[in-house]
Amino acid sequence: MGILKKIYDYFEEGMCCIMLSTMILCLSAQVLARMMVGTSIAWTEELSRYTFLWSVYLGAALAAKRGAHVRVTAQFLWMKDNLRMFFRVLADALWVCALLFIAFNCLPVLEEGFEFPEISPTMHFAKVWVECIIPLSFVMVAWRVVADYFIRWKNGTLNRLVRFEEDL
Repeated sequence: MGILKKIYDYFEEGMCCIMLSTMILCLSAQVLARMMVGTSIAWTEELSRYTFLWSVYLGAALAAKRGAHVRVTAQFLWMKDNLRMFFRVLADALWVCALLFIAFNCLPVLEEGFEFPEISPTMHFAKVWVECIIPLSFVMVAWRVVADYFIRWKNGTLNRLVRFEEDL
């Protein structure tokens, strides 16, 4: 069970690291090939684009996991904690609903992409595999937001979500 917990705890970090490392290696190979040989390697540009896209979407899930998404909280400073909590939960519930709505509505597009695949020019695989990260990351963000509430509730630290003055 220990390996599954580590995968769950560090999935976003590991995948972002792999994607960004692959992107850097591809771009470095491209630069070296152009400087030393005077030609380019076509597939490295395409792969670096795809890994960049995946790292951005996985980074959004990582930010949600760490509670690092940007929030405007100044309008809540004058409120008591219970009212702050109400608006925080409301905003996060709307956010999770929007994320799941978008993820659900991506599925027919992906289905069509599998049925009528658009093949990438240099790597020769269906681009729908790259596009799968969109609904996947939206579900991951929604999961991490809900999981954060559950973990905080279980640990008795839910009220720290709305104590802005303690962060200053």
